[in-house]
Amino acid sequence: MSDGRVVRAAMTQTINAYRDMPTTLAALGELRGKLDVLRATNVDHHLELMKSARDQGARIICFGELFTGPYFALGKDSMWLELAEDAQDGPTITAVRATARRLGLITIAPIFELDPSGQRFNTAVVVDERGDVLGKYRKTHIPHGTNEQGSFHENFYYAPSDGKTGHGPANISHNDYFPVFTTSVGHVGVAICYDRHFGGVMHSLASEGAEIVFCPAVTFGSKSERMWPLEFPVDAARHAIFIGGSNRKGVEPPWRRPYFGQTYFVGPNGFAPDLSSHPNLIIADLDLSELTANDPSGWNLPRDIRPEIYLPRR
Repeated sequence: MSDGRVVRAAMTQTINAYRDMPTTLAALGELRGKLDVLRATNVDHHLELMKSARDQGARIICFGELFTGPYFALGKDSMWLELAEDAQDGPTITAVRATARRLGLITIAPIFELDPSGQRFNTAVVVDERGDVLGKYRKTHIPHGTNEQGSFHENFYYAPSDGKTGHGPANISHNDYFPVFTTSVGHVGVAICYDRHFGGVMHSLASEGAEIVFCPAVTFGSKSERMWPLEFPVDAARHAIFIGGSNRKGVEPPWRRPYFGQTYFVGPNGFAPDLSSHPNLIIADLDLSELTANDPSGWNLPRDIRPEIYLPRR
């Protein structure tokens, strides 16, 4: 899928678009019965970003993690469970499919998924330019903990991936947990937020043929901000892939956590310049021929790797 082609890719960098959020945590209950409106507001915002990205020449776009609402996992409130929806025919994916087809834009939509079994997952749905669902990726690693800015409780809301992401003809991966989708722009994989910290994730995606990996995230805190510009460049160089890491930018009431943004694309040879004219979009040209060209450093990692020595014998 490379053949010297340059792919113009986009990611969103935004926050919850619903402007009638309560101003205090105690008042969050006022949203009961309004979550459909909240979701629709965020979906409409992202459909507009799809059009802007397409107008700027993008052929593929990835939205942010859990883009249909605020990042609700800063506390434990069962109200947010009602925001989960079907990953094939729910209101969000129905709207995204129609717009992707109209614009001719491949779209990765990370939603709060309600599986028919009743389980909930943090799931990225991959829709091609014809509006067809190619498959989905379910977040594999689920964080919960505390940093200097607050706590997060994702395990209260959704389970880690069960590996049931589908085996349609577009998925070329042999790893049930890490699908890789054949698209008109190349082989595309997804990792979600916390997944980026685990070495096996990018290795698995690259080993299964991924050329571009999107990593939508909601992240905050001093260590996260320090590591954010370091992790993706190393993985891109090590595995000869392009990685797009997106993060929210701004604060969302009533929690008021500062999301630092810093969304970017990076390849094996460095960062890709942002070409976007829209404040909520990052757009870059990714030259996939870099992935198969001779490494300018003189390295040949696939040739020289010695996997037999890395794990101790039992």
